[in-house]
Formats: sequence, C-alpha cells, structure tokens
Amino acid sequence: MALSYDQVRQMALALPNVSEGRSYGGPSLHVGRKFLGRLREDGETFALRVDLNERHELLEKLPDAFFLTDHYRAYPFVLVNLLAVEPATLRRLIEQAWRMLASKREISKYDGLSGTRTPPS
Repeated sequence: MALSYDQVRQMALALPNVSEGRSYGGPSLHVGRKFLGRLREDGETFALRVDLNERHELLEKLPDAFFLTDHYRAYPFVLVNLLAVEPATLRRLIEQAWRMLASKREISKYDGLSGTRTPPS
C-alpha cells in the first residue's frame, strides 16, 4: 500500500511535541528542535531517524521498503520507500524515533495517556 507524505505527517503529528519544519528545501518533522525525518526530493522517500540495530534488521528483512544511500550510512537514519512500506510498520518506527528524541517526561505522559509502557532498553 502506497503512503503519502500527508499520512506520514499525520502519524507523526499524533505524537506529543512533534512539529513541522523545512529541511533541505522540503517538509520535515521535528520533536522539539530535534530532527525526526524529512521527505526527500523525489516525494516518495522519507528519511527517518532509527536505531542503528533496527536499521540493520529493516534493511535485511524488508529491502523493498527500506534502503540507504552513502550519505545516510554514518547517521542513525533509514530511507523509507513510501510506495512499499506497510502503514503499521511505519507508524511503529515513527513512534520509536519519537521515543529516541522526546523527553522522559513527554514519554511518561504519553504512556500514561495511551496505556502503553516504554519497553526496557
């Protein structure tokens, strides 16, 4: 199922303290002042912050949906093919990225409101 950037944006903006901005001339998403991700120039690829261990697994198991370019290899990001990624997978990854950037207070408050618990690190 193909996703639009608007759908990605809605997933992210449903989380506390996520805001929109601009990065490299295109739309981007931030948690406070921290960079969460951005739509790439092709309009079909989203660069998303991700845990490096998770990235390795995504690249190995879902190569149609996730890939890298040399530019992103040294950074904790993965490129998401919005034409191939499953919505539930992307929603989970956006929340994980948010948890990497949000304050402990924001996470605790969100977990209390949503009834979820932060997984142990």
